[in-house]
Amino acid sequence: MKSVKRVEFIIDEREVDNLLSSLAKVNITSYTVITGAYGNGDHGMRGADIFSDSLSYVLIACDEEEVKVIIEKVRPVLKSLGGICLVSDAMWVIH
Repeated sequence: MKSVKRVEFIIDEREVDNLLSSLAKVNITSYTVITGAYGNGDHGMRGADIFSDSLSYVLIACDEEEVKVIIEKVRPVLKSLGGICLVSDAMWVIH
């Protein structure tokens, strides 16, 4: 196993390409995107029906130095687009 940082984003589905473009500019090109997420938070229920904006979940596993670069790059993007970013410790199961 390998220790990594888990970086998670929940953002408006229409803004995923903007987020991924920002990440590509700092050479972050490995990620997973899951569309159709929904939840309830500060802005109420989102993504749960056809009348609300759909959300996407973006997952990145990286080392600690990459986290610093990611946060620095995406903080302005999140500030303008909204969404959340979570960072936590994780273990990568090497196979």
